[in-house]
Amino acid sequence: MTEVRQHRVRGRRIRDGIRVLLQDQRGSTAAELTLLTPLLVLLLLFVVFCGRLADTKLRINDAAHQAARAATVARTPSQATNNAQATASAALASAGITCQALSVSTDTQGLEPGSTLTVTVSCCIGLQDLTLLGVPGSRTFESSFSSPVDVWRGTSTSLRSGDAE
Repeated sequence: MTEVRQHRVRGRRIRDGIRVLLQDQRGSTAAELTLLTPLLVLLLLFVVFCGRLADTKLRINDAAHQAARAATVARTPSQATNNAQATASAALASAGITCQALSVSTDTQGLEPGSTLTVTVSCCIGLQDLTLLGVPGSRTFESSFSSPVDVWRGTSTSLRSGDAE
């Protein structure tokens, strides 16, 4: 009977020792943090990526709006196209957006007073600084804005050579 009792006591000590080892949590936080750090960094980079995309889209929308408004004050279709291009470039530059390829198209068929003029801005943005996420090298954003041409503005007229002032 003593052997059985010694065996039970020994078994209980072993179980208690294993239980103590399993319940010992010292150092587990550091190990978990070490394992989770790459995932947290990746999550942070993804948040930065999404923020950059949203901010860039808003800035290109604003540039299209400014370009359309600048084009509507022009008197000629060529001047409207030039105004839209210059204004879009300036708006994106002041916003800190660097386009790899910038395209500004102006629908100048509606340059008559009371009509609507539409400008489309297309900008290709490089994403090379976020290579840890494995995103593609660039992304193209496009935005259109329509603006009414003032009803009360005059149109350009050219004087014929025989007309007097």
